Amino acid sequence: MTEVPLPCSVSLGCDPFAQTQRSKLQHRRARINQQINKEMRMRAGAENLFRATTNNKVKETVALELSFVNSNLQLLKEELEELNSSMEVYQTDSEAVNVPMIPLGLKETKEVDFTVSVQDFICEHYGEDSSDYDQEIKELMELRQAMRTPSRNQAGLELLMEYYNQLYYLDQRFFPPHRNLGVHFHWYDSLTGVPSCQRALAFEKGSVLFNIGALYTQIGARQDRSATAGIDRAIDAFQRAAGAFNYLKENFSNAPSLDMSGPSLCMLVRLMVAQVQECVFERVTLTTQDTHFTSQLRLAQEAARVSDVYSLVQQTMSQPLVKDYVPFSWASMVQVKSEHFRALSHYYAAVALCDHTPDKAFLQFYVSAPSGPSLSQVLRDPEERRKLGKAHLRRAVIRHEEAMRVHSLCKILRKMDILQDVLSIMHKRSLDKYSELDQEDDFDETAEAPEIQSQTHQKPDITPPNFSTVQVTDIFQRLGPLSVFCARARWGPVRLICLQRKEGGLGLTLRGDSPVLVAGVVPGGCAAEAGLREGDYIVAVDGQDCKWAKHGEVVHMLKSCSDRGVELSVVTLHSHDTQVWVWNTNFMPSKDM
Repeated sequence: MTEVPLPCSVSLGCDPFAQTQRSKLQHRRARINQQINKEMRMRAGAENLFRATTNNKVKETVALELSFVNSNLQLLKEELEELNSSMEVYQTDSEAVNVPMIPLGLKETKEVDFTVSVQDFICEHYGEDSSDYDQEIKELMELRQAMRTPSRNQAGLELLMEYYNQLYYLDQRFFPPHRNLGVHFHWYDSLTGVPSCQRALAFEKGSVLFNIGALYTQIGARQDRSATAGIDRAIDAFQRAAGAFNYLKENFSNAPSLDMSGPSLCMLVRLMVAQVQECVFERVTLTTQDTHFTSQLRLAQEAARVSDVYSLVQQTMSQPLVKDYVPFSWASMVQVKSEHFRALSHYYAAVALCDHTPDKAFLQFYVSAPSGPSLSQVLRDPEERRKLGKAHLRRAVIRHEEAMRVHSLCKILRKMDILQDVLSIMHKRSLDKYSELDQEDDFDETAEAPEIQSQTHQKPDITPPNFSTVQVTDIFQRLGPLSVFCARARWGPVRLICLQRKEGGLGLTLRGDSPVLVAGVVPGGCAAEAGLREGDYIVAVDGQDCKWAKHGEVVHMLKSCSDRGVELSVVTLHSHDTQVWVWNTNFMPSKDM
């Protein structure tokens, strides 16, 4: 069993005041979120006044105020977008020249005070002294506080997963089917900063799950991809991020914030899959030591595959509900990558044709046969291969230039020197190769290179979250076994039964464990006369709690009673509602959750 983490001040990687580059980003994002929240409250108040008043002068004043508020909101949202688009914060510190990845910032959340609501529920529903559970409540709140600022590593992931798993027990203990606990969960959209507030625990669970996926994107983006080990770690992280977002999309619906809506999650899943495919290409590039014809064709097809999946992401980002939501830098980066890898595909095709001895694998290389000489003839004729290779390089140069043009239009991407370096180096390489193939007496018009058949040797997996990897112990386990002592169960008040042993014994039959059930009461016996009933659960013997006691332990305690008798604390279970989730809220998980 995994122990509940230490308080935030000493828990691994969860100090909210640690001035790392990422924590500074989190603080700036939180500040802007608060300002946006304030402006939205002002706007709501002004809009209500505008609708309510009939005074024209007041309407004019309110309309002017609304214009100022809307202007401020727009500026704050633009500032937040630029902040969330700061991809460099999450990139690796390696000096290797790799195309940067797109990570996702975590959702921010306000502090939650469970104290009063949980204490009231313990007192009303469980009939116990709530002050006895102050330590458990403190432990729960410290765990949630630590969860707000997880470290960007495995420890941070385990912290989020631990809190997510603990929410299962919290739901079972304190959230009955037809009543809210009264705790409000405030979360901010990860990109726009727009606040959302709900009392449904499902919203809390969904937001934590979103942050698990977001943290995986950051871990994937910071890997050193100059070696295969780093690439494999990046692939694993992005696949797990895709799995978390996909799980959220399939199991939760009607999200109150855009980042957790179906279209946005679909876009995020496809983006993560594309980044996995990019990592696969980088690994193939690293591990391809030979310069054989088929090796170059394979690189060309892998690059074409990366371009295809980024084109699919670009299409998803162009959908109506996502287009105005996705940061411009993200859309630009995806388009740059689609053009960049298509250019690389044509470059490797040209290298294969012009620098190596071809074989029959070339016959399956294109989507459709090119115009002009047949592929068999191209295989036999070096001049035809040179011409076709030149056509591929021409398309490579055009694609490189388009990638550089799109890159130049985005202020945030222009600040990323490493991306500029990659695009410039690859563009120059294609230009140099084109000049090498260009001949002075080459007056033939360059043919159009055909589309390359994309192919990959490793299809990305979408790895769903495995919640069982982090085992937790129910913080409120002292309340008793969940099978009986849960929010869905209803029972009468605790009754005290004083049993005095007679010649025939205590006159009762016990069954089961944790808690032990009174299976039968002998009519006219000691237990029946004292008021014990069949179906009662024994929760204490002579003041000693025995909710978790085994059958044999309770029997031993009863047999050991003195001549003065024994005092039992019992409860009677009246009903057990099988409906687990609170269905009267807007944001809900599916039933199979």
